[in-house]
Amino acid sequence: MARYTGPKTKISRIFGEPILGNAKWLGKNSNPPGQHGAQRKRKQLGEYALQLREKQKAKYTYGVLERQFRKTFEEASRLKGVKGENLIKLLEARLDNTIFRMGLAASRPEARQLVAHKHIAVNGEVTNVPSYTCRPGDVITYRPKSAHNSSIVSKQRPSNTKFSWVDWNPNTNTGTFIAMPEREAVPENIKEQLIVELYSK
Repeated sequence: MARYTGPKTKISRIFGEPILGNAKWLGKNSNPPGQHGAQRKRKQLGEYALQLREKQKAKYTYGVLERQFRKTFEEASRLKGVKGENLIKLLEARLDNTIFRMGLAASRPEARQLVAHKHIAVNGEVTNVPSYTCRPGDVITYRPKSAHNSSIVSKQRPSNTKFSWVDWNPNTNTGTFIAMPEREAVPENIKEQLIVELYSK
């Protein structure tokens, strides 16, 4: 599957915030990328540019390309409720993002790799589709063989209590997708209404 494999700091400098991880280098050089980045002023963006920027930010944050992102938006449009909030909920419910939120990987790309390499099982079935949409009650575990692989299990981080829609028990290596998250509980700085306006043109 095609995905962005370039320098993460470059993307962070474009948006002026650490959307792809560590902000250490962003603090040292927050200028836009390019030879003349230091001299180039951040100009005032127009309405369309702001909308496009938010869509690109969401795509980079969750590691989704245009075609899949549009399909996710179309699915969000069919659901009851606010389109923008539904979009964020569906992106958060992706299997790779859920594993990241549970603390099984340090980043979404690392979580995507765990899934693609068949280390993860959902409800007892090994799943290698990072875009699989988790549903409330889904039980997520390591594949039996992977559960004894120290290099995989050692990547676990302590559970973050602010992500109340997922739960991970390190003693049993079992996680649960409890519910779709509420928008205010998702920490990503994405103005989803601008994305809705962009696709509504």
